[in-house]
Parts: sequence; C-alpha cells; structure tokens
Amino acid sequence: MAMLEVSGYQAFVEAVQRHKGKTIFAYFTGSKDKNGVSWCPDCVQAEPIVRAELDKMPEGAIFIYCQTGARTEWKNVANKFRTELNLTGVPTLMKYGTTHKLVEGQLFHPELVQMLFADD
Repeated sequence: MAMLEVSGYQAFVEAVQRHKGKTIFAYFTGSKDKNGVSWCPDCVQAEPIVRAELDKMPEGAIFIYCQTGARTEWKNVANKFRTELNLTGVPTLMKYGTTHKLVEGQLFHPELVQMLFADD
C-alpha cells in the first residue's frame, strides 16, 4: 500500500493521474491548523479509525489523504470537491472511480471501513 498526502483539489487530481489504473482509496478531511488539528470534529474522530484499518486495503492499492481546505472553503457551494467529486461532507472515504463511499458518522464504524476496503 502506498500512502500520499495532498492538500487541495488540484493536488488530488494530479495524484490520481499519477496512479491511473491502480485501485485508489481517497480520504477527504477538513484541513488541519498549525497544531495538526482539523477544524472538523467528525474528521478528528474518524481519522484514527480509518488509519487503523489501512492494513485491510488490497495489495497494491493507493491511499490518498486529502485536506479539503479551511472551513470557509469547504462550505463554499462552488468548491470543486463538491462540484467535481460530488462530496457532500467531510470526512469522506471513497473508492475512487466508483460509487462506494462512507461519509461523516459512517466512518466511526471500523467494520464499515473494512467493508469498503474489501469491496470488489
């Protein structure tokens, strides 16, 4: 498993393009402050759960950890994460290129994260 950390929509698109043809899981979270804490309380709660399940990802898969920006950027209805990727909330974990995703409180359940990683 390879893990990439990016910030912003353009950096996410570039990371996806570099790994085209591979299974990609993307985790979208509110950006973190200088102390490493996200403005999004659900993101803070979900992150350790998601990270604890990374070993369940298929061999050769790519995990992209993407910070979506400050709260005001995220709330903007023209935000490209919303308009281009159809994200409705953060945190979101998705299997890129499919309709399979978990949003907000669903990510508090390790068994759901495991199912997403195992889904074919």
